[in-house]
Amino acid sequence: MRCWSCGRCQGPCPHCGWSSGTGTWWARMTSWVEFPPKVLQQNPPNGWFRLLPFTRAEEDSGGNLGALRLKVRLVEDRVLPSQCYQPLRELLKTSVLGPAEEDVSSPLALLEELTLGDCRQDLATKLVKLFLGQGLAGPFLDYLTRRELARTTDPNTLFRSNSLASKSMEQFMKLVGMPYLHEVLKPVINRVFEEKKYIELDPCKMDLSRSKRISFKGTPSEEHVREASLGLLTGYLGSIVDAIVGSVGRCPPAIRLAFKQLHRRVEERFPQAEHKDVKYLAISGFLFLRFFAPAILAPKLFDLRDQHAGPQTSRSLLLLAKAVQSIGNLGQQLGQGKELWMAPLHPFLLHSISRVRDFLDELVDMGGEEEAGGPARALVPPSVTVREGYLLKRKEEPGSLATRFAFKKHYFWLSGETLSYSKSPEWQVRSSIPVSHIRAVERVDEGAFQLPHVMQVVTQDGSGTLHTTYLQCKNVNELNQWLSALRKASAPNPDKLAACHPGAFRSMRWTCCLQAERSAAGCSRTHSAVTLGDWSDPLDPDAETQMVYRQLLLGRDQLRIKFLEESYMDTSPEADTGKDATTTEGTCPDVLAQQREAATHLLEVLADLDQAHEEFQRQERGKLVPGPLWP
Repeated sequence: MRCWSCGRCQGPCPHCGWSSGTGTWWARMTSWVEFPPKVLQQNPPNGWFRLLPFTRAEEDSGGNLGALRLKVRLVEDRVLPSQCYQPLRELLKTSVLGPAEEDVSSPLALLEELTLGDCRQDLATKLVKLFLGQGLAGPFLDYLTRRELARTTDPNTLFRSNSLASKSMEQFMKLVGMPYLHEVLKPVINRVFEEKKYIELDPCKMDLSRSKRISFKGTPSEEHVREASLGLLTGYLGSIVDAIVGSVGRCPPAIRLAFKQLHRRVEERFPQAEHKDVKYLAISGFLFLRFFAPAILAPKLFDLRDQHAGPQTSRSLLLLAKAVQSIGNLGQQLGQGKELWMAPLHPFLLHSISRVRDFLDELVDMGGEEEAGGPARALVPPSVTVREGYLLKRKEEPGSLATRFAFKKHYFWLSGETLSYSKSPEWQVRSSIPVSHIRAVERVDEGAFQLPHVMQVVTQDGSGTLHTTYLQCKNVNELNQWLSALRKASAPNPDKLAACHPGAFRSMRWTCCLQAERSAAGCSRTHSAVTLGDWSDPLDPDAETQMVYRQLLLGRDQLRIKFLEESYMDTSPEADTGKDATTTEGTCPDVLAQQREAATHLLEVLADLDQAHEEFQRQERGKLVPGPLWP
């Protein structure tokens, strides 16, 4: 009997947890969605659908499961082999390392011009992940910052719109800074949820009947409720501000480096004395207004809580978020809005603002050694333990029969520098594997040891010899988490293996490809996908580049008309000069020639990807004998 979900596994299924013996997976299912055929014929399928309960599940609940409608949109795309996207990735890399202010023909410049709304946020996420995987998140954000500053004349509007620069920095902080956010805010958020205090400053919303939880003798007045609420708010805010200003050393170096670049660029663009606060506002706008305040307002969306807050706690969180926003604005709008009832908080906010200024100065004060590490290495702090727990490890013995009994239980610690282990957490003697020696981290076929959830860590010593360590996890979730953590820690390592063996060398041959040489080349390509946090999607450079390619296709005709077709109409210098004055805003002929060359190159790369997709489609239909997609 096979798993109903994936159709491959006889159980336990590593994909969904189904077991043919216990029916575990089926017991977890309570509902299903029915898709009419006409909906699936849409391009793309899109609509609202009712979540229907299974008959048995509804009977077990007494027929009170309720009703739920889902908004479903199916997106299907074809991701080609990695080598097909390499030319486009090289173009994107060249874009961020080149001049930004006058760039109009690079892929990034075209993407910035084309994307709007929700699509811009999706694109920003994909681009940040793509450049994070290449260790170029810092240059990418700096490129967008320079472009944003070049077209900004009023410093009060800087980064206030949902531009590609703003969205990219926002997504970058979420991707890299979620553990930092949890460390700073989670203790206070938990207190607010657990204590469930009634807090209200707005007299129009004050409900004296709900204030009985505050211990007053007699009937409480508005003044009593206001004073008690003010004390509670300043207590929570004090803890939040203390946690933030004391977190400089815990802030990910990649974020600090990005803010240091931002601070320098803004100061260069607005050096006047009257604009001395702009460099602080640029950083606090991202850190407080787009990161801390939204997380306080909606903790569940940032994985700070498992459930949404109730009405009373939501109101408390809203007041805290408003206060943190005022601090992030450095008090520029205090007393100027409609919410004058927030005035009792102003003395506390003004005192906190001076502390936040000092915090921002410390945050961007990075030395040369920290800066040289770069964003890629900074994804995993060198000395901080990012994951730990018990795993089963197989001793590396070339002559071993590789049985299940060769696996021994050890406690592991992973940091940015080492993967260390010992017999128990309290054991003083530890063995270690340098993270810089890791060349591949891959799953192992279940048939290799007749055991599930096994992975391999392939390392290379100083003499160039490869060694493989096999580790077994207790379940598929733990396996994915360790795979992700190890790949993330070893992401910047050079000389990664392009292929390895998903099996084991047993009985003088590999169980996966049956090759008899232990040193035979790997038979399966390696992977680099990692998850930056349990809440986020994995890094997948091929899928991310595929989305970028789809977005670029939308502007291909525009690019061709702007830089190529005009030059074919009249190639004389006089004609070019006349056209440039209207179509390229006075661009000099040499620069225009470079832009046309870059546009031509980009169009050629897109055409090659078109051809690769067409070739793949023909192969799928069986019209051609399968062959390589890329020369």
